Amino acid sequence: MKIALLGYGRMGKVIERVALERGHEIVLRKGSGNSFDGLENADAAIDFSIPDAAVGNISACLNSNIPVVSGTTGWLEKYHDIAKLCEDREGAFIYGSNFSLGVNIFFELNAHLAKMMSNLKQYKVSMEEIHHLQKLDAPSGTAISLAKDIIDNSDYSSWALENAKEDEIRIDAKREESIPGTHSIFYDSEVDSIEIKHTAHNREGFALGAVVAAEWLAGKKGIYTMKDVLGL
Repeated sequence: MKIALLGYGRMGKVIERVALERGHEIVLRKGSGNSFDGLENADAAIDFSIPDAAVGNISACLNSNIPVVSGTTGWLEKYHDIAKLCEDREGAFIYGSNFSLGVNIFFELNAHLAKMMSNLKQYKVSMEEIHHLQKLDAPSGTAISLAKDIIDNSDYSSWALENAKEDEIRIDAKREESIPGTHSIFYDSEVDSIEIKHTAHNREGFALGAVVAAEWLAGKKGIYTMKDVLGL
């Protein structure tokens, strides 16, 4: 398969290595200083860029009828515009706040636990996410997805980075050197605490998931998620 990489930072280079190991060809490596030349030759594109570039990258793919997988976070206020463009162009698109297989299992575990805890009002839920210093958005897209799944299965109405109200989930977003991504969910009461946690040891899991998603999406039409890719 011929793949276009949109965003060629540290994550893009890991995706490139994983894609080559799986027998694919890279036809475009787009950083901040080069054009979309070569995109037309791609069977699928993978966008791991920055929030300001993501919408333009995804739009270019959809307008060129190239299936596109995006793991860039921090741009979701434009998600409905991208979804409409995908539908209008009869394109193919997957957005994932996290492409790791382990994290997608963690998503399911988190939602199930939220359902179990929904009637136990003595427990207060909070979250913590830790990422490397170069991560531009806070909280992470993964943390927002986790919070949304709790909100959908409980009486919480929203999340907040600080000064959380009674019906809001407090998220502590920390930035430390060389942390690929750690996410923790806490349920605390006066008598005990329950914690679930996912720790990424490197970027390999994110990269492999993104390449697998691109392999799965090639030749399809529509808007999908990693649940579709993994059959969860």
